[in-house]
Amino acid sequence: MANIFSGGDRELDLSNGGTQAFVEVLMLAASDLASQAWDFRFAALLILQDQNVMGRGAVGFHLEEIDWGSNESERARSKDFVLRATALAASGHRWGELGYHPTRVHDHLDQFRIMVEYFTPPTSSSPYQHFPGPDVAMASCTRHRVLSGLPYWEGCFLCNQA
Repeated sequence: MANIFSGGDRELDLSNGGTQAFVEVLMLAASDLASQAWDFRFAALLILQDQNVMGRGAVGFHLEEIDWGSNESERARSKDFVLRATALAASGHRWGELGYHPTRVHDHLDQFRIMVEYFTPPTSSSPYQHFPGPDVAMASCTRHRVLSGLPYWEGCFLCNQA
């Protein structure tokens, strides 16, 4: 099974191992950059991609399903956050904490960056049923300093690996 992340006419089709590395390096970056409610919502979306909790081959999201904001300024700021988190992840930020070297993740992050750059967030309202509220990612795992689904789940993605 594969996990699909898509936006516009682009698609990132990842194996389970590729998905794990992609989500984990993005989660480390998003955890350190998040400062506003939308950032925590995006981090919550990443938390929901943890295959150790959600199931292998059962994750992914479409950029169209994200609530990017109600006006142009909010949409631009939201998109900028995703691009900054992607760039920070691509820089190798905190990769030493993973316990493995994510070999192909640079290519995946680059494909995702291009997808986000070319994606135009919708201006019309939609249900955004797959974009969680910020309360899902408001807790931080004290051991790993990463946003998590606490108290809903037992720990962060690094805790779930142990």
